[in-house]
Amino acid sequence: MASNASEYLPRKPVIGLTTYVEQAKFLAWDTEATLLHRVYADCVLAAGGIPVLLPPLTDAYETLVDRIDGLVLTGGADVEPHRYGAEPHPATYVRPDRDAFEFGLFAAARAAGKPVLGVCRGLQVISVALGGTLAQHLPETLGDTAHQPAPATFGTSSITLVDGTRAAALLGPEAKGHCYHHQAIDRLGEGLVASGHAADGTVEAAEVPGAEFVLGVQWHPEQDTEDVRLFRALVEAALAEATGPATKECQ
Repeated sequence: MASNASEYLPRKPVIGLTTYVEQAKFLAWDTEATLLHRVYADCVLAAGGIPVLLPPLTDAYETLVDRIDGLVLTGGADVEPHRYGAEPHPATYVRPDRDAFEFGLFAAARAAGKPVLGVCRGLQVISVALGGTLAQHLPETLGDTAHQPAPATFGTSSITLVDGTRAAALLGPEAKGHCYHHQAIDRLGEGLVASGHAADGTVEAAEVPGAEFVLGVQWHPEQDTEDVRLFRALVEAALAEATGPATKECQ
């Protein structure tokens, strides 16, 4: 019996994007909404994936992970400091529902071998989930506001990537990034290596070395929809994981 040729064509991987739950105004409504900056979805589409939004409203982590091929932990509020044994700084603002959801999703994704990309808060979630700590307010730590110049205003980071890391292989020795964060990694989580730094020493990228795709960046690559190298790498890793080695035989 002839097989359908489409069975052998690579399918587009489904990429899960974690979302905010916030009060929002749109059309006639001022209501609580699950939402995300559209540019995340645009970057996934441009990279060859299918974006799916994952609101923090369930603890069915394994079920969700089973239905996606890759995961993006997106930007947003600060990680709850008690998760890394600290008291909150006055400038720290948290969303515990997102913490519970994203820590659960990250653990399930790793257990299932699904690739993970962390963006800004997402990098911090990855590191804290692996036992790391955060510097809670960089203007105090560094003495300036270069990483978050003003509300809703991105700064620009010049990032030096570490030779031999996945981040350097994808981006080269240096990268420019839009940054908007007042917190950053203090102590890296277990099993992570720092793969990029800002000029002031701030960790701008970290990853799990080896074949496992777990990579986080402190800047916002989704803000440059013309350069989707990080998203494309995630999509390609998701496709490789979803399809595996070719095992079908013509019949």
